[in-house]
Amino acid sequence: HQLLRRTVRDVMEGEVAPLVDEHERERRFPTDTVRRLGEMGWMGIPIPEDWGGAGMDTLAYAIAIEEIGRVWGSLGLIVAAHTSLGCGPILLAGTDDQKREFLVPMAGGKVIGGYGLTEPGAGSDAGGTRTTARRADDGSGDWVINGGKRFITNAGQAGTYIVAARTGSTDDGQARISAFIVPAASAGFSVGRLEEKLGLHASATGELRFDGVRVPAGNLLGEEGEGFKTFLRILDGGRISIGALALGLAQAALDAAIPYVKARHQFGKPIGSFQAVAFRIADMATEIEAARALVYRAAWLRDQGRDFGLAASQGKLF
Repeated sequence: HQLLRRTVRDVMEGEVAPLVDEHERERRFPTDTVRRLGEMGWMGIPIPEDWGGAGMDTLAYAIAIEEIGRVWGSLGLIVAAHTSLGCGPILLAGTDDQKREFLVPMAGGKVIGGYGLTEPGAGSDAGGTRTTARRADDGSGDWVINGGKRFITNAGQAGTYIVAARTGSTDDGQARISAFIVPAASAGFSVGRLEEKLGLHASATGELRFDGVRVPAGNLLGEEGEGFKTFLRILDGGRISIGALALGLAQAALDAAIPYVKARHQFGKPIGSFQAVAFRIADMATEIEAARALVYRAAWLRDQGRDFGLAASQGKLF
């Protein structure tokens, strides 16, 4: 874990940091950098080696996202969404054939993954999903998807999307949600507007449109109607990586604040010598260490095969 931290930090500070400002200013997706991360095995850190990943644990993954986010929040988000939300569902619910076809190139960084869950009226409340999938009328067993998704990370950059869609209703009227693997090259699939955000400009966030998108029967991920359970489990794991990303950003803020309060002088003294400023720095450092303990604990619990959902939510919240 310490070796991984040093390696990621060295690459991020030495190779990647000089690229950040230009990409953020131009709202340009860091295609070359993402490809480089894939070559180093960082696009599938917690994915088993048999399926193209690095075969490391969740704690290693959290540390890597923390160190990436410490230098570039957008890149950390790209990697986190790709790994947790793009690769994760296929690893969790995919067949061996699906893993060979889709997960191996994603875990190796050759294809970026995206996660089509959020809609104007549905996000963590996946039961509110309005995008539909129905069997094709020709008896082929194919599925036809119609609808749209909003605020999707890696929109327009991903080659494979995991998409939630309604495939019917239960006896009590609840939505039956299923998960589908949708290649970006599918006919009828398109990317709508990209969001104008306050930050993370190099990370593409946008709208997905499905206009009669036809996918083979073999692209149903897991059992029909079981997608809701899959997505809830994926969101639990995703909270660890987003907690780690926030942790890295917070650490970067502290790393910038300490030299500043030493260098800036008022009334003949560095401002860090004033209690009001020193107390703020002390609070920052303490809260970051507390956040790190919460996030790492959630990762450790997951690696132990124990219930980590509450811990992951607490880490992300804090």
